[in-house]
Amino acid sequence: MYSLLVKRTTQVLWQSSSYSNIRTMATRIPARIAVAQMRSTNDKQHNFAQIQTITERAKANDVQFIFFPECCDFVGTHREETLKLSEPLTGPTVEQYRKLAREQNVWLSFGGVHESIVEETTSGQQVNKIYNTHILINNVGELVASYRKLHMFNVVTPEFKFRESETVRSGPALIPPVDTPIGRIGLQICYDMRFAEASTILRKQGAEILTYPSAFAMSTGRAHWEILLRARAIENQCFVIAAAQIGFHNKKRESYGHALVINPWGSILGEASNQDLDVVVAELDFEKLESVRTNMPCFEHRRDDVYNLSTRVGLPYTSSTISGEKYSFGDIPIPQETVFYVSEHCFAFTNIRCVVPGHVLVSTKRIAARLPDLSPAEISDFFQTVCKVQRAAERLYDATSSTVTVQDGPDAGQTVFHVHCHIMPRHVGDFPENDQIYGELNRHDKEPERPRRPTAEMAAEAARFRDEMFRMGL
Repeated sequence: MYSLLVKRTTQVLWQSSSYSNIRTMATRIPARIAVAQMRSTNDKQHNFAQIQTITERAKANDVQFIFFPECCDFVGTHREETLKLSEPLTGPTVEQYRKLAREQNVWLSFGGVHESIVEETTSGQQVNKIYNTHILINNVGELVASYRKLHMFNVVTPEFKFRESETVRSGPALIPPVDTPIGRIGLQICYDMRFAEASTILRKQGAEILTYPSAFAMSTGRAHWEILLRARAIENQCFVIAAAQIGFHNKKRESYGHALVINPWGSILGEASNQDLDVVVAELDFEKLESVRTNMPCFEHRRDDVYNLSTRVGLPYTSSTISGEKYSFGDIPIPQETVFYVSEHCFAFTNIRCVVPGHVLVSTKRIAARLPDLSPAEISDFFQTVCKVQRAAERLYDATSSTVTVQDGPDAGQTVFHVHCHIMPRHVGDFPENDQIYGELNRHDKEPERPRRPTAEMAAEAARFRDEMFRMGL
């Protein structure tokens, strides 16, 4: 059986304690939060002193969670300085944040630190990369989630031009909403707010709170800041929390400020003043959230038969994840260590009996007997997942071709009446006649002389798939 979700330190890192009751509590008890407004410079210790001051002010108001803006670690004056000041999530800056959360016994959101990592290319070269990464730290100082900003702020306006991608890489995927003591939080950063699809996917996955920590430019802030944030709250019927940078960070860069908290009806619960160092304290009333969603059930009215959204929330998941969701193939429980990819509607896992090395399966989460039984959203997600897994299988098994087949119905050879696809990497000469593979596929799970593989072997192969898909950014 399977539970999901965690994508290494680039996605969700759960601590060992159980969160099974958090969401129930969150819908009943108002959550008291603080949202920060600050002005970062290239002086990291000065910026951390601001974070300490804000934390102390917020704690004096008995809050459970404090949200800090994008670039809370620093704002570089040029690309080279940004590269020099960036750190891995295991570096001293994040360690300071973890210590602060532990000492103050409070959850902290740092909405866009400069995360440096070293990645190895396919040719073996090491490359330094920077991501704009939103991290959550719990009240005992554990890093429990990280999200790398998807959308790069590459724009030209009459007042200024900015190309974030010249310094920062875009992240590979959304991460599903994170369970916390104040509710399920969907992580975003700044410019992401202009892409409504991402927020809608997070709501579909259970988000109650959407976060947009920002260092919003002045001209675009005056025109769009409040409008966009209220729109995201209204259309998704979620609380929206937007910590903000304000003022001049250096001679070339100025941020708009106006940190906001918005309720699911679109009403502003709190807004920061025009000063550099400010704290907005607000209560999130989850009875209001339930009321809005019950009285206007927009997400029940969505026309999935006409349009739908799918996302890469898969990428390698481990078993130390969100409770509750389990997987089976027909009536066969699947060992969780053999699953290597999970999307919104599908999961991929290694095979008990393989026709060729690398023969893996993709199945839908919902048990549906045949392809026409799937919804449009499931069909789209199913074939997108198949293509991603195929790419990884060919890379992992050094193949340039694959046999990809769905046995749809008993006369087509289907024996497990749960929609699934076989992905089999191919090589020259692997069968005397190319199409013999279909006969082998029909016999592969019936031959007594072909024993099932040990679970340990299947799990080891799943681990290799996870690593490969992570490297490929699928």
